Amino acid sequence: MDIGMLWFDNDRHADLNIKVNRAITYYQKKYGQKPNLCFVNPCMISNNGNGNNGSGSNGKVKTENGIEIRESQSLLPNHFWLGIERQGA
Repeated sequence: MDIGMLWFDNDRHADLNIKVNRAITYYQKKYGQKPNLCFVNPCMISNNGNGNNGSGSNGKVKTENGIEIRESQSLLPNHFWLGIERQGA
């Protein structure tokens, strides 16, 4: 894992994809590259309103922007940990 960044977004009116996109935009401006991995609390996926309740997802979900979202119990709700996972690492 390269550079990691913790992001907080508690906007009740935004869904998971919007929040992740905000974090990606900031990450790109700050580090000059796009992250491909994001960890969130499992409740963030189950509360997303996209029909995915987190069960049967193997802890992974893909968004339309190509970033992989994984569940992590160690993160608090509304916190996002973004980074770059190198292939073959």
